[in-house]
Amino acid sequence: MLVVLQFNRYNRPVNLDDTIVAVATPPGRGGIGIVRIAGPRAQEIALPMLHLKDELKPSRAVFGALVEPCGSDTLVRLLPAGTNSAEPCDSPTPSAMASSVVSRTRVSDPHEHRIDEVVVTYFARPHSYTTDDIIEISAHGSPVILRHIVELCIAAGARLAEPGEFTMRAFLNGRIDLTQAEAVRDLIESQTLYQAKIAAQQLEGALSKRLQPVKQKLVELIAVLEAGVDFAEDDVSVLPDAAILERIAAVRRPLEQLAATFAYGKIVHQGLTLAIVGRPNVGKSSLFNRLVERERAIVTPTPGTTRDLVSETVAIGGIPIQLVDTAGIRQALDEAESIGIRKSMEALADADLVLVVLDISAPETAEDDELLRHAEGRPTIVVGNKCDLNSSGQWPVSGDGSSRIPASALTGEGIAGLRAEILRHIGGETGAQAEAGFLTNVRHRGLVQDSIAALDTSANAVKTRVPHEMLLLDLYSALRPLDAITGATTTDDILNLIFSTFCIGK
Repeated sequence: MLVVLQFNRYNRPVNLDDTIVAVATPPGRGGIGIVRIAGPRAQEIALPMLHLKDELKPSRAVFGALVEPCGSDTLVRLLPAGTNSAEPCDSPTPSAMASSVVSRTRVSDPHEHRIDEVVVTYFARPHSYTTDDIIEISAHGSPVILRHIVELCIAAGARLAEPGEFTMRAFLNGRIDLTQAEAVRDLIESQTLYQAKIAAQQLEGALSKRLQPVKQKLVELIAVLEAGVDFAEDDVSVLPDAAILERIAAVRRPLEQLAATFAYGKIVHQGLTLAIVGRPNVGKSSLFNRLVERERAIVTPTPGTTRDLVSETVAIGGIPIQLVDTAGIRQALDEAESIGIRKSMEALADADLVLVVLDISAPETAEDDELLRHAEGRPTIVVGNKCDLNSSGQWPVSGDGSSRIPASALTGEGIAGLRAEILRHIGGETGAQAEAGFLTNVRHRGLVQDSIAALDTSANAVKTRVPHEMLLLDLYSALRPLDAITGATTTDDILNLIFSTFCIGK
C-alpha cells in the first residue's frame, strides 16, 4: 500500500485501512442492485447477514439469502466432514472469521427473518479492483433492500464510501495509474460505443504506454547529465551539446505528436455542436429529421415554420453530435420570427461546425451569399438540398473552398456522403482515430504542453551554454508534468479534484 491516509473532498482524513461500503449500481429501481464492501473486515461484516448455499470462494458467485444478522439462526463455520461445531450469531470471533472460510446455513426456525435472495461474489486480496478483500452482494434492485444492506454494514463497523473512493483506493494501492482512474469515469459517462472503446483503451493503459518510452528517454538524459555533474573529477564523459540537443528533440517530437491528437480527442470526449442554417424552405428541418432519423422537427410548405431552435444529439461515426435546427434566415416579418432569426445567427456563431443548406434546384440568391459570408472563417459544409429536383444534376460552382455536398432530405440521396463529410471535418477519417492513447483530457493536454515548454527552455539553455546544473532543472521541469499525468507525483488537490467527480460506489 502506497498511502495509508488521504484527504477527501471535505478535507477530512480518510483511512485506507477502513472497510467501506456503498451501492455500486445507479440510483433507482432495477432488476438487480449491487452493494460493494471493500476492506480487511469485508467478510466479517457481510457474512452475519447472509445464508449461503455453498462455501464463499475467491472469484466465485454463491447463491444465498439475505437475513437479519441476529435472531435464532446460527453461524456455522464449515469444518471437515463429521464435525459439528457452531457459534451463536451474536458472538462470532473476528479471528475465527478471518482464518477460515465462513458460510451461512439455514436452520428450521419460524422466527427467521428472510429478506431477499442474493448472489454473493468474493474477490480476495490482492486480486480485486482495490487490492482489498471485496464482497459484492447482488440483490433485487429495490432501493429499500439496498439501503438496508448498507445500513447493516455500517452498523457492523463499515464506513460509507466517499465518491470515487473504490477507484481512488485502486490508484493509491498501485492497481491502476491516474490515467486509468480517469478512464473509469469516462467509461461510465460514455454516450456512444466508440467513446466506450476509447475509454476502455485508456483503462488498459494506452496513454501511459505511449508516454513510457518518452519518459524513459528523458530520464536517461537526466541520468547522463547528473553523472557528468557528480563525477566530473572521475572523467565521466559528458555529452556534447549537439548530442544533448538531439536527445531533447527525440523527447519533444512524440510529445508534439501527442499534443496534436487533442483536437480530435476533445471531440471524441465531449462531442460537438452542428448548426443547420439557411433561408426559409430550403429543407433545413427535413434534413435535420433525416439525420436524426425521426420526425423531430415540424415540416410544412409554409416558409418560416421553425421559429425557435430545435436540438437533438445523434452519433455519427461514434462521435456525439448535437444537431441544432434553426429558423430560416431572411428579412423578418414579425417580432417572433425576428427573435428566431437572431437565435439562428447566435447558433451559427457558437457552433463547432456549420451546415449551410441551399436549394440546389434553384439559383443561389443574395440571401444565400450573405449567409455564406457569415459562415466564413468557421468550419462549414454547404449542402445542396433537393438534388432530386435538379434536372441538370449540376452543382453551382463556388470559389470559397467550402465542402459542397448534393443531397435530398426527401429521398435520402447523398445523406451517407453528408455523414462521411461531417466525420471527415471532425477528424474521424484521419490517422488520429487509429492511434492508441490520444489525449481526450484538458488536464493531460495542459501537462503535455508544460513539458514541451520546459524542453524548449532546456534546448535554449544548451544553445546559450548554460551550466549543466541549471540545465538539469529545466529537464526535471519537463519530467514532472509527465509524472503528473500518470500519477507518479500527484498532489492531494489534484486527486480530490479528479475523484470528487465520481459517483458513490465507484
